[in-house]
Amino acid sequence: MDIKKTLADGANGMKKAVDHTLHEFGTLHTGKASPSMVENIQVHVESYGMTQRLKDMAAITTPDARSIIITPFDKAVMDDIRKAVQAANLGINPVPQGSFLRCPIPELSGERRTELTKVATRMAEEGKVRVRNARRDCLETLKKANKDKLITDDDLKRSEKEVQLLTDRSVADIEKHLESKVAELKG
Repeated sequence: MDIKKTLADGANGMKKAVDHTLHEFGTLHTGKASPSMVENIQVHVESYGMTQRLKDMAAITTPDARSIIITPFDKAVMDDIRKAVQAANLGINPVPQGSFLRCPIPELSGERRTELTKVATRMAEEGKVRVRNARRDCLETLKKANKDKLITDDDLKRSEKEVQLLTDRSVADIEKHLESKVAELKG
């Protein structure tokens, strides 16, 4: 049994959990326009009879800090995109302007900032759960190897400490990013 590979797999799982959490933080609207706010919105196109992510069917740009421009590749789906953005409940109301949709980003109210802070905290909690799941999977693999006499008790103890260290680092990373996101939201 390769302990280093098991530890590397555990570290990789934790890194993915942290990265996923950071991506989720990126979708939170902080008063500044960002394509990540809308790119993963699911758009159901009636004429195609299918659902796609917005970024797969339109170019998304931010000409300034207060607006997002969505330019559909097929002009016929513009109304479907407008409805999907409104239904996503982001507080964005797209305005059709010729061949594109302009999405003005409203100022955040104090109430909305508090709400988004709670959402960010929930996202961080989910990220920590993912990190702990990666830790659990790694420890189970190591304990099974020890039970099957593939690694010694000393190797197991050493590896458990290393896994805990990786876990603590990942959780601290999520906490640090949460603090910065909350500070950004409170603006």
